[in-house]
Amino acid sequence: MTLWIALFRGINVGGNHLLPMAELRKLLQDLGFQNPQTYIQSGNAVFLGPREKAEKLEQKITDAVDNQFGFAPKVLAIEKATLDNVIQHNPFIGTITEHKNMHVAFLTKKPEAPNLDLLEDLRKPDEAFSLTKNAFYLHAPSGIGRSKLAAKVDTALGVQTTARNWRSVLAIKALAEAATPN
Repeated sequence: MTLWIALFRGINVGGNHLLPMAELRKLLQDLGFQNPQTYIQSGNAVFLGPREKAEKLEQKITDAVDNQFGFAPKVLAIEKATLDNVIQHNPFIGTITEHKNMHVAFLTKKPEAPNLDLLEDLRKPDEAFSLTKNAFYLHAPSGIGRSKLAAKVDTALGVQTTARNWRSVLAIKALAEAATPN
């Protein structure tokens, strides 16, 4: 069995695409996944499942949500080792003063031709970013609510992402570690 982390994009935001976490856990269990756990309402799930291609697992979950709730969310499934790698390679670890100001956009695939110049042009003086094969890191001490850079990440990278603040990333890691079989 593989420990999977499923990151949902665009659920339970502004009263749209409502997916209660208790019902998500049941749905994952009904799909045959073991010990599903969730973290906050924005759609973060950890569970044990078969070792298979992430895309197949993502589609299985998306289809099940669509069949039961009437909308098809974007789901990004990663193995715990990928999450650990994203955490370990955060280039801003020593500069983070508040976890809410550090964001990680998990990539649906590796960008083929990212336009980092566009992001650099949009960057505020206090913002810093970095791109790796699995993630786009954004340190935004003034917040991302009005960040022009944050708003253009998917466009500039040419891939879809789903972002989490650093506090959430660490909480998901703790959830995953608690679910890891001995």
